Amino acid sequence: MTAVTESRPHGTRARYVLGPGPGRGPGCRCDSCRAANRAEARRRNRQIVYGRWQPYVDALPVRVHLRELAAAGVGWKRAAALADVSTGAVSRILYGGPGERPPSQRVRPQTAAAILAVRASADQLAPGALADSTGARRRLQALVATGWSQARLARLLGMTEANFGAVMRRDQVTAGTARAVSQLYNRLWNQPPPEHDQRARIAASRARRYAADRGWAPPLAWDDDLIDDPSAAPAEGWQGPARRRSADLAEEAEELFRRESYTREHAAARLGVSLSGLDMALRRAQRAREQEHTAQRARFGGAAAGEAGYQAEAG
Repeated sequence: MTAVTESRPHGTRARYVLGPGPGRGPGCRCDSCRAANRAEARRRNRQIVYGRWQPYVDALPVRVHLRELAAAGVGWKRAAALADVSTGAVSRILYGGPGERPPSQRVRPQTAAAILAVRASADQLAPGALADSTGARRRLQALVATGWSQARLARLLGMTEANFGAVMRRDQVTAGTARAVSQLYNRLWNQPPPEHDQRARIAASRARRYAADRGWAPPLAWDDDLIDDPSAAPAEGWQGPARRRSADLAEEAEELFRRESYTREHAAARLGVSLSGLDMALRRAQRAREQEHTAQRARFGGAAAGEAGYQAEAG
């Protein structure tokens, strides 16, 4: 037995007029579809009374937008799916038909709005279509700034180092590559690179230095809503002073330990320093506190001895 796929849900005027689909058929007269038809009639009547009734709009801007999407790699069938509009409606806007009918000159406002809302972002392109590389490049640069070496990132992406270097240089990448980089970034942006041995520590240190020399911003300098925008810039002041005082670094890390329950590794990644550098700052801060405590005890002891001597003389 073959299942019937219903393209128009209950409770819509489209099903009331055209049936379940696909194509045109006897309309549905269930209670929910009748209610939807009455609601649409009331809305139409109100718009007519207020002088705002606009059953159709010009199809030319929609047709131009569909062609621009196609040039960017989003085919018209894909655009129809993203807009939740039937392929037949989109085909008529572009090509006309059936028979010798010319392309549609007018479309429903809802149809126009849905199609015009589709954008040629990497998430919507076919894997092999070309997309702007800005977001992918910035994400990779940010990971390098936290200590992930380009060689390790290339391996995680399943690329050769030569292909990885091309991604970092080119103005466009495939949509599939852009999505892979975005997924990797979402997984690693707050994760420190492994520094379990001397070789790994050297690789992480070199990566940070390489990024610093080129002014590559770390993840925390980028707003997720702006990182793909070629005209956007990192947050102001992200670079900070050339060298951060050890005491300030330790204070910032201890605040993360206390308020955010960060591990040492996560704090180092958040602050953009190596784990060994953070540990050194923490040790120095601890020694400074111990020295201050010792000095306070000495001052207190001296003050107490002075008071005792004064009392003895007074007696």
